[in-house]
Amino acid sequence: MSEAKSQPISKRQVWQAYQAIKNNGQAAGVDGLSLRDYEKDLSKNLYKVWNRLASGSYFPPAVREHGIPKEDGKERLLGIPTVGDRVAQMVGKQYMESRLEPYFHNDSHAYRLGRGCFTALEQTKQRCWRKSWVIDLDIQRFFDSLDHELMMRAVEKHFPEKWVRLYVRRWLQAPIQKRDGSMEVRSRGTPQGGVISPLLANLYLHYAFDKWMELNHKEVEFERYADDIIVHCRSETEAKELLQQIRDRLRACKLELHSEKTKIVYCKQSNRAGNYAKVRFTFLGYSFRPRKVKTEKGILKVGFMPGISQEAKKRIYAELRKLHFHRWTDVTLQGLAERLNPKLRGWLNYYGRYTRSALSKLMYDLNTRILKWALNRYKRFRGRKRRALKWLRKVCKSNPNLFAHWKLGYLV
Repeated sequence: MSEAKSQPISKRQVWQAYQAIKNNGQAAGVDGLSLRDYEKDLSKNLYKVWNRLASGSYFPPAVREHGIPKEDGKERLLGIPTVGDRVAQMVGKQYMESRLEPYFHNDSHAYRLGRGCFTALEQTKQRCWRKSWVIDLDIQRFFDSLDHELMMRAVEKHFPEKWVRLYVRRWLQAPIQKRDGSMEVRSRGTPQGGVISPLLANLYLHYAFDKWMELNHKEVEFERYADDIIVHCRSETEAKELLQQIRDRLRACKLELHSEKTKIVYCKQSNRAGNYAKVRFTFLGYSFRPRKVKTEKGILKVGFMPGISQEAKKRIYAELRKLHFHRWTDVTLQGLAERLNPKLRGWLNYYGRYTRSALSKLMYDLNTRILKWALNRYKRFRGRKRRALKWLRKVCKSNPNLFAHWKLGYLV
């Protein structure tokens, strides 16, 4: 690090930041440079990032707008930074993260070491068994609504360093290049897709929600995964009163709850009397609802349990349709398995954690698609579906580990 530099940022910090972002996608930003392009002159490009960061002259380029489909048919808009800006943001993130981690709430699970979707889901399941009611909170357009001045107040509370404040404000204010090429100046929000955005989101909601709950409703349990929040209550009356207080609190923090998606849900089980209209909610791709479960003694009861949500099933069906793998007639069955298994393992590892039986129909349909592939692949099976099915069952029996779902018992 040069003595002449005004900001205490080292070349090592920039190198470590590059190592952290290099496996997170090739996407190009507004400069059109993919990660592969950027690495063609890596040393020069990283030096440029360090030189500007360390001298206080770094101004982030605009982020490129990119839309991805949501489960409800709408689009989620992401802001894709340039590769160089991803490196710069990672420098800031890595420096800030270690300082902030000890302050974050135990019930905040997103983007934190040792926590994640499964810690949030397990905690939700256990607490739904103990308490009869939940508030399913949906913050409307959170990443687009985050207030810059409130965000900076939170940053300044933890970071007296001038360079941290300087660059966080610049990242917040970086414009968005729309898909039609026009530029949009931002006075609110932090783009989803930004490296530092998840950390800033956690910090914002730490003060807007987590800390407020701890100070005002310490006895109330909740799970927060980024802006997805589940709150557990003992009664419907408590839930209604608390929901109004949360609504007022978030409004004071310049955030609004979605009027239709936010709801109070009854966690119906065999040992709980009462019939209510809303007895299910979705959290992190899992639908929590009453399901028939067997006790250790083999008795069937109704338990409030998570299982893959309908929205997640639809998304998987859409991915399978998009693959059109029944047309991959140039590969063998072994080759088909090798190409499909990475996706299958991902789905099964995530959605098979709870109520694996909820995956049965999806896996049956997958086997039907594999059968369709066989009918297209082998001429001897044309018009002879029964013969193809008999062959596939024979293969399945002799090699049950060939496909990831066969290995788990979803046989043909």
